[in-house]
Amino acid sequence: MRTRGAAPDLVTDYAQDLRLVPNGWTAAGLLLLAAIFVTGPNLFSGFWVVVLGYAGVATIGAVGLNLLTGFTGQVSLGHAFFLGIGAYAAVQFGMNWGLPLFLWLPLCGVMGAIAGAVIGPFALRLRGQYLVIVTLGLVFLGEHVFKEWRSLTGGGTGTAVRPPLTLGPLDFSGMELFGTAYNRQQMLFWLIWAVAAIGILGAKNIVRTRPGRAMQAVRDRDLAAEVIGISLTRYKVGAFAISSAYGAVAGALYGALQGFVSPTEWNLFLAIQYVAMIIIGGMGTVFGAVLGALMLTALPRLIEDVSRRVDMPFVSGDKGGPEGFVTIFSVQRAMFGALIVGFLLFEPRGLAAIWLRFKAYLKTWPFSY
Repeated sequence: MRTRGAAPDLVTDYAQDLRLVPNGWTAAGLLLLAAIFVTGPNLFSGFWVVVLGYAGVATIGAVGLNLLTGFTGQVSLGHAFFLGIGAYAAVQFGMNWGLPLFLWLPLCGVMGAIAGAVIGPFALRLRGQYLVIVTLGLVFLGEHVFKEWRSLTGGGTGTAVRPPLTLGPLDFSGMELFGTAYNRQQMLFWLIWAVAAIGILGAKNIVRTRPGRAMQAVRDRDLAAEVIGISLTRYKVGAFAISSAYGAVAGALYGALQGFVSPTEWNLFLAIQYVAMIIIGGMGTVFGAVLGALMLTALPRLIEDVSRRVDMPFVSGDKGGPEGFVTIFSVQRAMFGALIVGFLLFEPRGLAAIWLRFKAYLKTWPFSY
């Protein structure tokens, strides 16, 4: 039924935007992704299965941060803190308490949401660089707390993360399916990307409904949004809670995938990585966060893999031997900085904008120019 007095084209376009699968091309793309998901552990080598597992973890965290920064306009450098909460919540609920997968993983998200809800009220009084400084303080506070809470985190030596990974008949720590044996990394590939798909779908539903429109109104003009009846308290604190829940789930799966975590991992560089993911992928788009996470997770591993086979000039530790004045790790850090600066200067809307332009080109071809 059409809205009375509204232009038919506008009603049609709005209905099209609300559909999760707006056209046949999208349906075909989703089917392709489903096929890659099912065949991934058999399709990719062991190295790339692990890399894609880390990319799935990064996707969950990046989508959560994009809900906070890209859609609500609350810039945060504290995302690494919430990932750490998720990892140690997995230790507590999964290992110390022995809860099954379907309980400890959601509880990690709940712990992250509670922590985000505690931090969220600061967003009501602070904005811009002041909020950045507060969230940056979380990283240093978290590092201190995680190092000192030795009974849970193991202190500076770190701790193993081996929570139960059984869900009904599925054992994600390794099992045989249809006559083929799959190891822990291969099974976790399925678990992580299944959780990532749920998180992406949830974020997509949030941003295309009334809460999502309210979040974007807060981002664009928070005072004007409050004048028209949007509760800043509800949506700013809610965005922090949801984003932190995503981050905590990502941290829990990161710990389960790696099998070991240390307090030094939840540092400023990790926080910057997640900010880089949403900048390079495209702030304010769900699929942009996915693209950014995939790119910034796979690219450093690709450089590291190439360095083992190719003599890279001025780089130590590559195939050419110890000669060189920079390390692979330094090259990776420089790459993050260069990508952030490059995208901010030449394509502030990120990979998402490049993809949308390419899609528009294909739709209008051969009349595009």
